[in-house]
Order: sequence, then structure tokens, then C-alpha cells
Amino acid sequence: MAQPAHPAAAWPDDPVPLAPADAPVPAYGSGSLADLLPTVAAGLELPGFQPRIAELAPADRACVFLIDGLGWQQIQDHRAYAPFLHSLLAGSRGGTGRPITAGFPATTATSLASVGTGLAPGEHGLPGYTVRDPATGELMNQLRWKPWTPPHVWQPYPTVFQLADAAGVHTAQVSSPTFETTPLTKVALSGGTFHGRLTGEDRMDLSAELLGAADRALVYTYYSEVDGSGHRFGIDSDAWRGQLMTVDRLAQRLAEQLPPRSALYVTADHGMVDIPFDEQSRIDFDEDWELGAGVALLGGEGRARHVYAVPGAQADVLACWREVLGEQFWVAGRDEAIAAGWFGPVVDERVYGRIGDVVAAAHDDVIITASVNEPNESAMVGVHGSMTPAEQFVPLLEVRT
Repeated sequence: MAQPAHPAAAWPDDPVPLAPADAPVPAYGSGSLADLLPTVAAGLELPGFQPRIAELAPADRACVFLIDGLGWQQIQDHRAYAPFLHSLLAGSRGGTGRPITAGFPATTATSLASVGTGLAPGEHGLPGYTVRDPATGELMNQLRWKPWTPPHVWQPYPTVFQLADAAGVHTAQVSSPTFETTPLTKVALSGGTFHGRLTGEDRMDLSAELLGAADRALVYTYYSEVDGSGHRFGIDSDAWRGQLMTVDRLAQRLAEQLPPRSALYVTADHGMVDIPFDEQSRIDFDEDWELGAGVALLGGEGRARHVYAVPGAQADVLACWREVLGEQFWVAGRDEAIAAGWFGPVVDERVYGRIGDVVAAAHDDVIITASVNEPNESAMVGVHGSMTPAEQFVPLLEVRT
């Protein structure tokens, strides 16, 4: 048999792992969720704030409508089910037609803290779905706040809402009554007056009313059901598309009631991707002895993992995860991820130990499940967390009067 002309071409080199420094880092400081409220606050002439999203013009009255789980790409791909929201895409981000980024990880607790505090995750200190508490060594679920941790010790910075209220701006949040007293609300979204309303229609109507109640106003409202349907059924489902139709009507309802001199910003905390239920797409940590070697705790979520090694095993765990997953995930050591800016330009000392010894962010359509320890999360169809466009890019749709 004839030999190939170039033998090396028949035996390719070992695959090169994805480089952490090449991951598409969120646009902290100029175009991320953390930059929205500081820009709005600057437009309201609050002391100490400068506009960060240069394309946004000031407004005397500002309303932020955050739709949980509705990324930029999902609106683009489902225009028939969201005609109103889709009609606003071309004017997103001050008429540029561009999205903003969520922040890393692209997950609810992290993003809501970024929105409310105007800080990146490395400062506000909610850098994942679950992270290790250095004081106890336990995993802390920052969405459900379990185990209990004093909220303002965990996140000590004031919210933009608190600063706006103190400066005399009429400030309010309109959301489900369920969220009024949660620790996440306290550390991320408190300030002014909370108004609990069960239905989306009531939230839209009251938000418009509160926006017109003063010459300067800042109102926040929220809708979670798009995310819930995506997790349970996937974004390629009738249930999810039905929720998209509902929230499209809600956004239009609010837009049509805006008082004069108002700006409505429709945004989201993250996008979402559907992951097939097969062994190639779902890697089960609880069944994988190789990935589990030297690991004391597995934190984060399927597409954005924080991995905490037993003492002395950090380098081995990093090497193993990079060897096994490096073609599908950006796999970084803690200091590498920080240096690459994954969590923002600054990481506070109190936050440093919450970040995993190894951080793994999905590049491909794949997740790391934990079927024994995370049965509910492992059963989700739609997931999020990483730095891919489908997860990171969120809308900044604008209606002004």
C-alpha cells in the first residue's frame, strides 16, 4: 500500500484545548447588564454616576422591564411569536441595533445582582448559581439562599435603587409578591417601595402608573415564566413559545401606557440553549470517576461550573478537566479566569475564594450534569450560564415618549 505523501497529515496532533484568554468576555464597563442602571442614574442626575452605555440618552422617568431567560437570539429566531419585541430590535441599545451582554456566569442570581448594584460579579460577590462559602466550606445557593447567610455580609454594596431613593427619585419595584422578602431581592433589588402583583397585566399597569407619579422616577418590573418554561420544556416547545407570546403582549401593554418624558428598557438576565438528552451532550459528573478525582465540591451549574479541589490537588484537577473537556469548554484556573476578566475588571478579596479552583464554561452544546446531587437541574431541557452568544447576548430594547 502506498504511503501518504504527508504522513503527519494522517496522524493529527493532539487537539489544542480552548484558551481561557480567548473566551468572549462580557462587555463590562460599556455594554453589560451592570452598566444599565448606572447609565440610567446618570441620566436622572444622581450624584456619583457617569453614563457607561454611551448610546443611551437621559430620561426623567425610566422603567426597566426584565424578562427572565429571553435572550437576544431567541427574539431574533422567533419573530412570529414576538412581533412587538422583534420590531424594537433595530433600535436596541440607543438605536445601534446591538445587544448588551449579561455577564459571567449568565445566570439569574448573578445577573440580577449586576443589574441592581451596577457592579460586575467580581465585586458584588454572586459569581455563580452555587459557590463555596470560604467561611464554612459549604456550597451556597445564591438563588435560593441556602444555607442561610446574612445577606448584607454576603453582598455589602448599596443598590442603585437605594441610592436613587435617597436622592429623591421616586423608586419602585413591581414583581410577584413571592419575591418581596427574599434575600436575593434584599441584596440586589431593594430600594424605594416594593409592590407585589400576581399577574403580568397588573404589573405592567402599575409600573406605568408609578412611572408617572413623580417628575423623576425609576421603576423596575420582572417576569419569570419565560425562563421557567424554557427550563422545563426547552425553547423549541409550544409551552415556551406561548410564554413568549404572552410577554410580547405585556411589553406592548406597558409601552402603550408610558407617561411623557419616559424611557422603557426591555432586557433580560440571560439567554438559553436546549441540550439533547444523550451521553455526548450531557456529561454526568456523578458517574465520571476521572472528572471527580481530587474534587471536594462541584458548584455552579451545567454550563458554568465552579470546581473546588481538595487541598493540594488544584493543579491535577485543572490538568484533568482541561484534558477531558478542553475541546468543549473553556477551562481555567481561578487566577486565569480572573486575569482574563471573566468576572469583571475587579475581584474583591471577599469574593476570591468563592470562585472555583477550576472554572469551566461551555463552548459547545454540552453540559456537565450531576444526576445524583442535582437531579432537578440535570433534568432541565433549556439551560444557560456560559459565554456563548445565545446565552450572553440580551436585548436592550427601548421605547421613549
